[in-house]
Amino acid sequence: MRDEVNILLLNAFELSAMIKNKAITCRRVMEIYLDHIDRTNPLVNAIISLRSREALLAEADEKDLALQRGDYQGWLHGFPFAVKDLAFTKGVTTTLGCAAFADNIPSKDSLIVERIKSQGAIVIGKTNTPEFGLGSQTYNSVFGATANAWNHQLTAGGSSGGTASALAMYMLPVADGSDMMGSLRNPAAFNNIYGFRPSQGRVPLSETSELYFNQMATEGPMGRCVQDVALLLATQAGRDNRAPLSLEGDGAEFTGTLESDCHGLKVGWLGDLDGHLSIEEGVLPLCGNALSTLSAIGCHVTNASLDSDLTQVWQAWCQLRQASVAHALLPLYSDSEKRKLLKPEAIWEIENGLSLSAGQLMQAASVRTDFYRAMLSLFAEFDYLVLPAAQVFPFDKAIHWPTQIAGKKMDTYHRWMEVTIYGSLSGCPVASVPAGFNDAGLPTGIQIIGKPQCDMDVLRLAYAYERAWQGKSSTLPPTIQFVA
Repeated sequence: MRDEVNILLLNAFELSAMIKNKAITCRRVMEIYLDHIDRTNPLVNAIISLRSREALLAEADEKDLALQRGDYQGWLHGFPFAVKDLAFTKGVTTTLGCAAFADNIPSKDSLIVERIKSQGAIVIGKTNTPEFGLGSQTYNSVFGATANAWNHQLTAGGSSGGTASALAMYMLPVADGSDMMGSLRNPAAFNNIYGFRPSQGRVPLSETSELYFNQMATEGPMGRCVQDVALLLATQAGRDNRAPLSLEGDGAEFTGTLESDCHGLKVGWLGDLDGHLSIEEGVLPLCGNALSTLSAIGCHVTNASLDSDLTQVWQAWCQLRQASVAHALLPLYSDSEKRKLLKPEAIWEIENGLSLSAGQLMQAASVRTDFYRAMLSLFAEFDYLVLPAAQVFPFDKAIHWPTQIAGKKMDTYHRWMEVTIYGSLSGCPVASVPAGFNDAGLPTGIQIIGKPQCDMDVLRLAYAYERAWQGKSSTLPPTIQFVA
C-alpha cells in the first residue's frame, strides 16, 4: 500500500508528470483515489453524486489506451476530478444544493467543465455546496453539511466547502471552486489550503441568463500548493465569445515560472479596516505571523487605510447581490411549491432584490465605482493589499451562520464575511493563503489582493510566500488515513 500513500501525497503537477511519463497508469491512480474516498468521505461529506467505480475505471482504461496511442490530452490526463455542484456537468446529477434540483441531470457541460475535460480529466462526481452557493457555510437539504478537514464537528466554510475539504483530506489532487463573497477564499482559509479568485473576466462565466450587469461572481482554482492553482487557472482562463466581458488571452501565461524577486515590494496591511470589522480573538495575531513571512521574503509591510465610506459600500454590496440573486431565482420564487424548497436566506435575498428600484441599483453601481477608484489610489502607494481571509475561525457545522463576533451582533446571514467583499467589488485578483492554526488547532488565512488584471503577479507573491511558509503548517488533518 506504500504506492497509495506516495501517490496521494503528490502535488497535482507531480502526479501529472508521472502519468505523462507512464510511471503510473490512469487506472491505478483512479483505484487509489476511489479507495481513499471510500474511507475518507464519510468523515466529511465533501464529495457527492459519486459515479460508479465500474464506469470510472473504464474511463481510466480509455485514458491509458489514449496514452499508448500517443494521444496525451493535457496536464489533467486521467485525473479524478469532482466539479463544484454549481457547474452543469453532463450526465452527472447537478443539484445546485437545492431540493428543487435533486434529480437534475444536465444534457451538456458548462464552459468550465468543457475546459477541464479538454485537458483529460475524468469527472468522478461533484463537491458539496450550500444552496445556490449562498452563504459561507456548506450545508443543504439534499446532501447535508460538509465538515472541516481539521475538525469534523465544524464547518468547511463555503460555498466551495466541499472542494476545500476534499482537497485538504487528499481526496482530490486539484479542484475547482467559485466565488462571489469569499467562496474560494473562506473555505481555503478554513481548511489550510490555497484558493484563488481571478480578476473579473479572467475565467469566462457563460451559464447565466444575464452576461453584462452581474460581474461579482467568478469561477477559479483551489489546490494544496500554488503551482497547482496556477496550472488549473491556465485551464480555466481565456477568452470565450459566449462570455462577452471575458478577458483576452488563452491562459497560457499561468503555466510560466512562478519564481520572482519580492524584495522591495510594498504591501499594505488593511487589518480590521480601522475597527470597522469585527474579528474573532486570535485571528489577527495569526495574520501577523503571515505578515512576518511576507517581510522575511523581502516585502515592505506597512499599515494601510481605505478612503471609503465602508457602511455605504456594504449597503451597495447588499443591493447589487440582492438584485443578482432575485433575477436568477425569480422563476423558483414565483412557483409557490418550489418556493417552499428555498432556504430563508435565499428568500431574503430575492424579496429584498425585488423591492429595489432602478435608481437604487444605479446608485449602488456608482458607489462600487467610487470604491474601485479608492482601491486604485491605494495601489498607487502599494503593490499589494492584505486582509484576513475570514473574520472567524471554523464554527459548529450545525450552526447556519455566526450571529455575533466579539460581542457584536451580525445583522445579516453574511455580515460575518464582510472582509471578502472588497476583492469582489474591485474585481481584482485575490489569493487566499494559509496563516496558521490557533491553540484549538483551527486554521485561518490571509487574502493577498493584487492590482487589476495582475493575476500572475499575485500568484508569484503567493508562491514565494508558500515556500517561506512551508514547515509552519505541514501536519496532516488528524483523522486522515491513507491505508485501510
